[in-house]
Amino acid sequence: MPTQTVCTGRGWCDHRDMAASRTDLGDFLRRCRAGLTPEAVGLDDGGPVKRRVRGLRREEVAQLAGVSVDYYTRLEQGRHSSPSEAVLEALARAFRLEPAARAHLSDLARPVRRKTAQPPAQRVRPAMQQLVASMSEHPALILGRRTDVLASNTLARELFTDWTRMPPRERNYARWMFLDPAAAELFLDWRTVAAEVVGTLRLYAGRHPDDVRLNEMVGELTIRSAEFSAWWNGHQVHERTHGVKRVAHPAVGPMTLRYEALPLPGDADQVLFLYHTDPGSSSHDNLALLALLSGGTAAPRGGRVG
Repeated sequence: MPTQTVCTGRGWCDHRDMAASRTDLGDFLRRCRAGLTPEAVGLDDGGPVKRRVRGLRREEVAQLAGVSVDYYTRLEQGRHSSPSEAVLEALARAFRLEPAARAHLSDLARPVRRKTAQPPAQRVRPAMQQLVASMSEHPALILGRRTDVLASNTLARELFTDWTRMPPRERNYARWMFLDPAAAELFLDWRTVAAEVVGTLRLYAGRHPDDVRLNEMVGELTIRSAEFSAWWNGHQVHERTHGVKRVAHPAVGPMTLRYEALPLPGDADQVLFLYHTDPGSSSHDNLALLALLSGGTAAPRGGRVG
């Protein structure tokens, strides 16, 4: 599978206090419980009697995890927020969670921390900047925290948009995806791609619950985009690894692009994205034409974001 999309229960809050932590964990458990059926986990569905709840009942989850119904109920209701590693592992097995979801479950159950200082601004190493800039046949960009665009080559800016023409705080992939109409016109599967971007932000929020800038951006996008608001409240998380994106570029036509997401050594929050096409395909020809048309300088498309 090129990606993993699973439920996560972390809503965003500026101050992650005890009440918020309990609510997040309970919300995660309820959503995972609602997403399973008795048949999926090998339980009797009770025959023709109509079930009063969507998905599994609490007592069924407790049975699968080997805990008491009262204990599990207290977890869902936020009356207990520090389950042991053994309980977390049992719940992960009961819910058939993928590795990314297991990690999120652990994040949600972590002891509450005091709000920490914001990390310093990310910088791409000069040698890596030069490497990305030197690539002329393949679009390449480096995304950092919150999908901030830290570096891009000419072909990536021609394919997507010229982030270098935007104010520094607006150079963000997710922000462009939802606030620039050109993004919706570019991606043939925009809803799928955009929903995955939201899942990526959810994944980041789970690892960095004290990021004030993420909180600000999520608030802005929630107000300005109904799609973002709906997907954010859907509590899905998306792990970027590799995949396929279909675009319809206004200058050269349709292309099917494959991408690889490569975390960079030395900074786990920096990911290099490389795009390529199948040799001999019309997409390969169109991408080569786009590189030729760019002439080594990126032409802005779609205007200034925001």
